[in-house]
Amino acid sequence: MNTKTLTELKDQHLGPVGTPLRDEYEAEAQAFILGELIRAERQKANLTQEQLAERIGTKKSYISRIENGRGEINWNTLVRIAEKGLGKRVSISFQ
Repeated sequence: MNTKTLTELKDQHLGPVGTPLRDEYEAEAQAFILGELIRAERQKANLTQEQLAERIGTKKSYISRIENGRGEINWNTLVRIAEKGLGKRVSISFQ
């Protein structure tokens, strides 16, 4: 059986890291993961998208776009969602 790793499959179908198609894929994957994390924390806090949006001073549609991996989010907005909206802290690590 000729099995391949996920990295090998991505290299084959999207090109190596650093190529435009691969970079776009990786950025979209990260946006999706971040959106899912925010959605899970919002649901744990028993908040609707509208309630979270009100807490941070934005619109429900913006929260929806973020949770669906389609919204641009900067560091300040992420911290505002976490701290002001969800009562959480954001930490970052480099590996």
